[in-house]
Amino acid sequence: MRADRRTVLGAGAVAACAAGGAFALTRAAPLPPGDLGGADMARGHRLRDGGFPPPLREAQVDLLIVGGGVAGLAAGWRLMDAGFDRFTLVELEDQVGGNARAGRNAVSAYPLGAHYLPVPNREAGALRSMLREFGMITGERDGVPVYDPAQLCADLQERIFWQGRWHEGLIPRTGLSPQDEADVRAFEDAMAAFSRQIGRDGKPAFAVPMAYSSTDPELRALDTQSFAAWLDARDWRSPVLRGHVRYAMRDDYGTEPSEVSAWAGIHYFASRRGWAADGAGGNELTWPEGNARLTQRMARRCGNRIRPGMIVHRVARRGEGVEADCFDAAAGETIRFHSRAAILAMPHFVAARICRDVAPDPDLSYAPWLVANVTVDRLPTGRGVPLAWDNVSASSQSLGYVVATHQGPAAIPGATVLTWYLPLSDMAPAAARRLLVERPAEDWKRIVRDDLLATNPELDGAIQRIDLWRWGHAMARPTPGFLGRTGGGDTAPIWSAHSDRSGLSLFEEAHYHGVHAAEAAMTHLAHRHASLL
Repeated sequence: MRADRRTVLGAGAVAACAAGGAFALTRAAPLPPGDLGGADMARGHRLRDGGFPPPLREAQVDLLIVGGGVAGLAAGWRLMDAGFDRFTLVELEDQVGGNARAGRNAVSAYPLGAHYLPVPNREAGALRSMLREFGMITGERDGVPVYDPAQLCADLQERIFWQGRWHEGLIPRTGLSPQDEADVRAFEDAMAAFSRQIGRDGKPAFAVPMAYSSTDPELRALDTQSFAAWLDARDWRSPVLRGHVRYAMRDDYGTEPSEVSAWAGIHYFASRRGWAADGAGGNELTWPEGNARLTQRMARRCGNRIRPGMIVHRVARRGEGVEADCFDAAAGETIRFHSRAAILAMPHFVAARICRDVAPDPDLSYAPWLVANVTVDRLPTGRGVPLAWDNVSASSQSLGYVVATHQGPAAIPGATVLTWYLPLSDMAPAAARRLLVERPAEDWKRIVRDDLLATNPELDGAIQRIDLWRWGHAMARPTPGFLGRTGGGDTAPIWSAHSDRSGLSLFEEAHYHGVHAAEAAMTHLAHRHASLL
């Protein structure tokens, strides 16, 4: 197992106190300015509460895509790639991108959510096709993809704050007991074995996208228990290992190990087999704006077929086609779209609200997050190894920060933006959402500032802005039993496309489902194409 961001955090992370009272609000120094943003709650609540006016006008389109996150944009990209341009994409927000959006100030662009894409596995052919088009894959060597090194994460990639110093990588190298070392080694060996395993159906035990994973019943049975219970059964109780696992589950799923399916937990560690020349298979693609680099490119490919600010509040079959009522937030009127087919590229709980064909799933829950973009007038330093792209503390409740200007020639001493992440994972999601909304922005800013200064006290006086972004429903939580709730079939002329269909909120999953829905719609509409899947 590679020693990267999916590796060991120290025991202090286990003892970190709950998000509701995680950080003492002790510093009296004045707080810097900053904005408070997030998904448009007013429009979301308007959709929930209903009461939209009847349609005043109608529009015709061959294919309607509802939702402009990664899945909806991937569907649009695939349609354009296949020469099908007779579609309209409508999005509730004023900006497309879902949780892969970005902001920008005079210093740098920065992510508001997802900030990197691991080098894809060999099975991710559709995604590689897009990366090649976008210039991220520049060629091949002996049939193996060559990635643009300027878009791969540069050194130093990661460091961890452990025992008062920064250490390279995310494995503490000092202060580990023999039992810690034994448990970590046993866990790494088990994950490596799962990564190599082939199921009885001839497929990899764990793959990305997960549609290519084995359906071997013995492997799928892992979904009946939590990841924490799976570790307990092997008596791997090292606090260092448990810190490692907790960080990993909160990193990708926003969820504690005791609430994550063991199948999903093992998938995190065993599914990545990046396929690239020059030893780049274990690296990540990252940019100052994070994964918004990808969503913005997909949006440009769709061109003027995107219509933001549209609240779709009803989708229904009508004859052989689809009828969709969309409230135009700017014009204050409802438009009724008539289409031959539709793709619902939205979270499952939203799709179930607007379309009777989608059955509600009361067991599906979503993780809330707080993201802060902190503008500083000088780079962090600290005792130990120098600044990395990803900087994590072994004892903080946060997931640390990434440095927007780490890539390219801008990685020089001077101002930068630090993107700081906190999943509110140690309380029920509904309670965490209430806390996210009810806690004053000034208190959140104080939490962010004090957490940064705990690892980088040299930044005292350097923080110029703290801009907050709230995600109430950032990602689906892969709780035990989630495999039985995902991957249900669609019936033409309506298809679903969202990472919820996998239960794992990963770029690769959303992209796969967007491409899959686009190809199904093109088949239904008799548009010839060769599948990328």
